Amino acid sequence: MAKKAAPKAAAPKVVVDKSVKTKAATKAEIYTALADKTKLTKKQVASVFDAYVEWTKKQLAKKGPGAALLPGLGKIKAVYKPATKETLKDNPFKPGEKMVVKAKPSRTNVKIVALKAYKEAL
Repeated sequence: MAKKAAPKAAAPKVVVDKSVKTKAATKAEIYTALADKTKLTKKQVASVFDAYVEWTKKQLAKKGPGAALLPGLGKIKAVYKPATKETLKDNPFKPGEKMVVKAKPSRTNVKIVALKAYKEAL
């Protein structure tokens, strides 16, 4: 008769500290932190963000270059996706059956790519 394998040692339990803040910062928290760091008022910080958003929209528009830079962080790109026709494809959940993939209109998606230096810093 074959011997049974020795029981494995239980994995140590990981204790999660609930006091650590895990939520993303709100807009007000960001404005306050930047105002404290730069010695500007919250209104001035908000106006800088508003101006940057307007500039970025112009850069990503059809007549713009299609890309905008977030200095030190990354690049925002407008990616054009062409329209697709309705097609029949294999159903991945029921082998042997076909399924109809609906047609999709053309669209422009926004993609944000982190800069190499920023990726390495994380």
